[in-house]
Amino acid sequence: MQKSIVLITVDCLRADHVGFMGYDRPTTPFLDSLTAEGFVFPSAIVAGAPTYYSFPAIMASRYPLALGRDVLGLAPGEPSLASVLKGAGYATASFSAANPYISAQFGYQDGFDIFRDFLDDGATALTDSVTPLPDGNGWTSRLNRKLQGLRPRMGPLAGVYDELYFQYCQRLATPAPGTLDAMRRFPAADVIVDHALTWLASIPQKPFFLWLHLMDPHAPYYPTEKSLELMGCSPVTPFRARYWNSYWNRGELGPRGLARHRDRIVTLYDAGIRWVDEQMARLVAALRDSNRWQDSVVALTADHGEEFLDHGGHFHPPSRLNEELIHVPLLLRVPGTAKRELPKFPFSLLHLAPTLLEAAELPIPEQFRGRSAWTEIKGGTIPDEAAIAECVTGCTNPFRRENRLGPRVLAVREARYKLMLEFDPPGERLYDLEADPGEHELLPTPAAKPVRRRLLERAREHLQHSIRDRNLGSRLQAQLRELRLEWARSSPDCF
Repeated sequence: MQKSIVLITVDCLRADHVGFMGYDRPTTPFLDSLTAEGFVFPSAIVAGAPTYYSFPAIMASRYPLALGRDVLGLAPGEPSLASVLKGAGYATASFSAANPYISAQFGYQDGFDIFRDFLDDGATALTDSVTPLPDGNGWTSRLNRKLQGLRPRMGPLAGVYDELYFQYCQRLATPAPGTLDAMRRFPAADVIVDHALTWLASIPQKPFFLWLHLMDPHAPYYPTEKSLELMGCSPVTPFRARYWNSYWNRGELGPRGLARHRDRIVTLYDAGIRWVDEQMARLVAALRDSNRWQDSVVALTADHGEEFLDHGGHFHPPSRLNEELIHVPLLLRVPGTAKRELPKFPFSLLHLAPTLLEAAELPIPEQFRGRSAWTEIKGGTIPDEAAIAECVTGCTNPFRRENRLGPRVLAVREARYKLMLEFDPPGERLYDLEADPGEHELLPTPAAKPVRRRLLERAREHLQHSIRDRNLGSRLQAQLRELRLEWARSSPDCF
């Protein structure tokens, strides 16, 4: 029987916060046990970050900016993992926890019999803001508006005003929160897995492709109470969880100020990972009970990581390509294949889709830019080649096309060395990850000349390919799709 494929992607899951990558907190006990029958990739690297620059590589084996910086998502008719498997006769379904950047608007529904993104369930727009500001015409609101106008002239007192206003918003001006579940912006992993299990029970015993995208570690961090219990953490009240999230989101504070609640935020984040792990145990148990496990290729990875002041920032801004954002976990299980330890060579997620297809003994589209590494993986190795990651700096609102037209940021990642390039203003940073895994010390220029030359050559080659191999037909189709959606939103009666 043909092998089925299960792909699990977890938003914001950084590699060093899972047990099988060396983390010392109990975030992934079930997934850790699954490594006994799978492959762990020590250096899986995303091809872009954040989400909207990561998934073209994961689903269509194509660099995110290959169709142009103003194009997001998959182009109409572009071959993808889903379309290939549907064409091969597979039942296909996707259940995604309300991330708008991998919705039908950006072409991710193509190839799926069932595509449920939960964006029609009242999910809040994707944002890190967690506390509404008080609004009204009462005396406190009028006073605050006056103070805000005076703030630029307050000097050192501006910080005092900011703190008082924050405390006022948290403790007096906003209603007391109800429960952690009520504050969560996205469906929790158990909801997504429930839908997946219902779908699996509804299809005949035939090969299937199931893609689940889980948002539990994403900000704002509101884990389930059960996940906190599983982590051995003390109970967290809804007020306290909202307070910490709101504090972490304060734009006026620098790293020193934010550090006050960093560890608490990390605890909430880790609990979200634990809930993913708990639901993966449910999913695998159901596959075993239905006699589908022995024929299922399973891959679990992430679209990008998350920063917790590692380099002075937080969340996952589209202007950084440090390790905490581009190094993600990748666990691959292929039935009938013995586990092998893999080397620390970087493995770009550009190569994931073709690798999964070869592992399932299916043909790989010639349009895919990545190549399968399955033959090498079975032998306990992976190709020793640099991984490329890229994004557009400052693209914080990709729904606006003009927001995508900023300068490119590029990272070239080898096993030991990493070069990060910025194009406007020009700048570069070169690191020795073996001596400096945290990327805090630039490699001295005299000692780095041969390394720098090699990585710059790889960057130049990538940029040349981005221009030379651009598919103008796909680019035009993607632009036309977006224009149609804009017209439909502005003139709903015309469509």
